Amino acid sequence: MPKISPLSNIGQDWISPEWPAPRSVRACTTTTCGGVSEVPYESMNLATHVGDSAAAVRENRRCLMEYLELPAQPLWLEQVHENYVVNAAGNCDGIPLADASFSDHPGPVCAVLTADCLPLLLCDHAGTRVAAVHAGWRGLAAGVIEAAVAALNIAPQELMAWMGPAIGPRSFEVGDEVRDIFLQHDSAAGDAFLPAARQAAHSRRWFADIYRLAKLRLSASGVSHVYGGNFDTFSDTRFYSYRRSGVTGRMATLIWIDVN
Repeated sequence: MPKISPLSNIGQDWISPEWPAPRSVRACTTTTCGGVSEVPYESMNLATHVGDSAAAVRENRRCLMEYLELPAQPLWLEQVHENYVVNAAGNCDGIPLADASFSDHPGPVCAVLTADCLPLLLCDHAGTRVAAVHAGWRGLAAGVIEAAVAALNIAPQELMAWMGPAIGPRSFEVGDEVRDIFLQHDSAAGDAFLPAARQAAHSRRWFADIYRLAKLRLSASGVSHVYGGNFDTFSDTRFYSYRRSGVTGRMATLIWIDVN
């Protein structure tokens, strides 16, 4: 059985989005700190699919709910790097196969899990709609941001976005095949790729700016109020990073409309 997490340690370096969201909108990104998971997942792993003790994950999720005073259990997703979006306020059987969830009611908690992929939050200026999006490069290419914006069913000009901790533009190395996918969709995406110092014999290597790629998708969807995007999960040990560690935990990025 996992040791009980000392709540005095929980949340001490968690991230509160810096964006002009209404007071009714609550949001947070966890870090590695504050839980009971052991090496190599220490300590606040919130994912059940990475090999961590099921008891430790349950305790971490219990502490998360207690510390944030969540109005409901987060809607955890089985993330598949696609563009599927589900309504967190609906009746979801089991764990939905999706990479984003949204709500237009107070209470339901939207959540995504990441360890280098981009967690992106959306809300409207009135505080009546929220969404959490898991946007790795595959999800970005598949149109998960566009799908989430459409699901909110409101003029995009009424929305704002916050980009949470993801792998930074000088840490995310990809090959020609990734760059080509984005260039085929939008030639402006070329600005999001810089040649890497290390080059391979049969494929050029590039540093990809996932924040820039997300901004392009948001802009094309009509969302112009964009905040955040100043993190690097690979170099900042506050965060889990799959590229840095391989076997590792996952952080949660959550958003909900307060019931009070």
